[in-house]
Amino acid sequence: MPFIRIDDYEPIELAPGARARTPYGEHVMLSYLELDEGSVIPAHEHPHEQAGMLIEGELDLTIGDETRRCQAGDLFIIPPNTRHAAQPVNGRAVVLDVFSPVREDYAEKFNRYIPPVRR
Repeated sequence: MPFIRIDDYEPIELAPGARARTPYGEHVMLSYLELDEGSVIPAHEHPHEQAGMLIEGELDLTIGDETRRCQAGDLFIIPPNTRHAAQPVNGRAVVLDVFSPVREDYAEKFNRYIPPVRR
């Protein structure tokens, strides 16, 4: 499925006020993440490399021991197994994340339209 309409995916709540839609292919996963004001993505880590771009709003993003206030248009790369957390500031935020390899935990929960990748 080379073309994707994000509205065709039902969002799943990752944390209170944080919803993701995660289409994926064989080697890469996209995550369209909507964060309501006051929501928090708690500190966590995973073995997947993660890169992203803040599309809308402001976001306090912590990667490892460093926290920065990101603005729309800012990009970031999170190495595998690196602790990170996020919280929108002054309203909602929208982030496009990219994971490689595909996050199996998300693939199992989120996608009804693209079959799971067989490894």
